[in-house]
Amino acid sequence: MIVSDAFRGKRYAVLGLARSGLATVSTLVASGADVVAWDNREDARKAVSEEITFADPLEIELTGFDGIVVSPGVPLNRHPISDKAINAHVPIIGDIELFAQARSSLPPHKVVAITGTNGKSTTTALIHHIIQSAGVPAMLGGNIGLPILGQEALPEGGVYVLELSSFQIDLTHSLDADIAVLTNITPDHLDRYIDFADYASSKQRLFTMQHANKVAVIACDDDPSRMVASRISHRLMRVHASDITDQSRWPSLQGPHNAQNAACAIAVCKALGLDDAKIERGLASYPGLAHRMERIGEADGVLYVNDSKATNPTSTAPALAAFPNTHWILGGQAKTDDLDACLPFLANVRAAYTIGQDGPMLAKVLAPHIAVTECETMDVAVTTAAQAAMPGETVLLSPACASYDQFRDFEDRGDAFRRAVQALQAHKGGKP
Repeated sequence: MIVSDAFRGKRYAVLGLARSGLATVSTLVASGADVVAWDNREDARKAVSEEITFADPLEIELTGFDGIVVSPGVPLNRHPISDKAINAHVPIIGDIELFAQARSSLPPHKVVAITGTNGKSTTTALIHHIIQSAGVPAMLGGNIGLPILGQEALPEGGVYVLELSSFQIDLTHSLDADIAVLTNITPDHLDRYIDFADYASSKQRLFTMQHANKVAVIACDDDPSRMVASRISHRLMRVHASDITDQSRWPSLQGPHNAQNAACAIAVCKALGLDDAKIERGLASYPGLAHRMERIGEADGVLYVNDSKATNPTSTAPALAAFPNTHWILGGQAKTDDLDACLPFLANVRAAYTIGQDGPMLAKVLAPHIAVTECETMDVAVTTAAQAAMPGETVLLSPACASYDQFRDFEDRGDAFRRAVQALQAHKGGKP
């Protein structure tokens, strides 16, 4: 784990004991801090092995604490811990802020921080892969992979590659990223922000925390991102999806959205000093992420693609653009009552198959444009699409919706799709 003298003798309250909360407790205790922690789940409290005090921060006096460390999932706009922290004059922070404070204790290194509404996970993983394949020590963390504080510090010359959600940025006050990246900004998480401008401002804070000698990489393919770029006074590298003219050598980076991801990754790696040959080798060997345009396999000449991470229409649209002759499975808990972002790409869709709570509403939206079958469940959708699909066509799960009506999360939904496809393969003798 990461240990730092920056925390020695200080006092922290930790609210939430999931993976990042447990790693935070371990780091703070090992660093000599006094820790009070709480989680309403008894099993989560039992998972803590360190000697700490268990107490709900909402029930104790917080004056004098150096910080209240909360999970990014805590809705600060409506959680009572916000007012209590303000009244006690104690900052609410996250594990990324603790990492930022610990940096001076670590061997000399670089930090690349990536944010954006869509594409940040792929861009983060791609940058990490290219750096690591070039022989440079690198660590993945933040909103992807293992908690950053729970991993061993990198040796001198290492690069920490952090995916940051807007919620994580909100809980960070001193992260001076050597390279900060913005993939795009489209409406999302508006239940946590006053309005879209407030959400975009949260993304922009990643760049306002940078000092003048640091680098900003911004994909300027949308107006809000261009606005952020216009406000940057330090070194700026503008990129566009159109910068990438040939993706044929990169099998896991197909589609216009992956062109944008690749453009960001290339700019970052060049700023880090990697040469073109090393960058190209990393792009070509990148394996892709599960549930993000993931090729599950084939059966009877039909390709099956798992894009379960696409939880809104804007993130589904690039998948529709990437695959012609598609049988599209969508549905779940809709974040909007339209599919406007997807409509320009319906020429690529042979038919749609809806599932979940808002499947009937989505079927009505699509019915004037393409053939739609209301399937309700994943198994029925996969079977129905498989029966209709011809060799050379694609069955694509790209739901454009949240998953919580039928599944634990988007991973659980993608795994259900995978199991259904594997059952087809076993029956038809398809290849993984």
